[in-house]
Amino acid sequence: MEVDLVLLLRFAWIAASLPVIIASIPTNNLNWFRGVLLGFAKRGKIMQSSSQKFTVSQRFFLHFYIVASVWTTLLLVATWIYAYRMVSLIADPNAYSTITSYLTGASSIKADSTIIPQSPSARMHIIGYFTGFFFYIAAPLSLCCDCALEVYDFAANSVITFILKGKGQMQESELEPWQFLNPLFKLGWQPWIGATIFLWGWIHQYRCHTILGSLREHSKQVDEYVIPHGDWFQLVSSPHYLAEIVIYGGFVVASGGANITIWLLFVFVVVNLAFAAVETHRWYLHKFEDYPTTRFAIIPYIL
Repeated sequence: MEVDLVLLLRFAWIAASLPVIIASIPTNNLNWFRGVLLGFAKRGKIMQSSSQKFTVSQRFFLHFYIVASVWTTLLLVATWIYAYRMVSLIADPNAYSTITSYLTGASSIKADSTIIPQSPSARMHIIGYFTGFFFYIAAPLSLCCDCALEVYDFAANSVITFILKGKGQMQESELEPWQFLNPLFKLGWQPWIGATIFLWGWIHQYRCHTILGSLREHSKQVDEYVIPHGDWFQLVSSPHYLAEIVIYGGFVVASGGANITIWLLFVFVVVNLAFAAVETHRWYLHKFEDYPTTRFAIIPYIL
């Protein structure tokens, strides 16, 4: 059963990444396919006002954050309690790398949920809308996929025991509340480095979201766009995407770099954000004659 869950997640990330990788191949023979994919991926300012069929308001992004926050919190609490119960039974520090990756992933929901004021006319394709739900459900699950089923069994058994026997028959613990931090003391160096990388990306993502939000707040017209400046905007056109890549790179490091599912999640994030960033960069160059020519799309000095 565990293998089935892991394989299902891996297949999902491969299936979701492959079309974008194919569309990114620089050949004219794939222009039609690239156009179809861009039609699904475009949103906000890069979506033409005449192509709003099968679209929803970009303010529906709030739905992603609500679902992700509830789902992530549920998994986080269950995983943490499971780790707390198992910490005295497992001596291998590497056994907790997955848990650390997941705890970091829970924080990323807060980073991603920085609400940027959206134009009332901003739209996104319905396919992109459902893709967002897929991502915010599958990504947290992928970060803890190696122990997800054990955590589920543990949580289910605890709930059943509570229902059948009541609180008085639940396993009593003599440990102090602060000892819930015990799983952290069992971690190796890789999870801590991964958490540091995540924090670095989170800070820059927050700053870039703040910059974008301030542009919208100070715009004189609803659909007015200006060139953003500051932080990583000095290097790339989509620094919030770059920061998210850094965040998920932190997950890879925190997991020890040996978890194929997390690697496939990372590939999905990179190819999709790069695909969108290139189109955003092209839009900026077309929109503003004085747009800085030294900026790249998403990866400084490379792309």
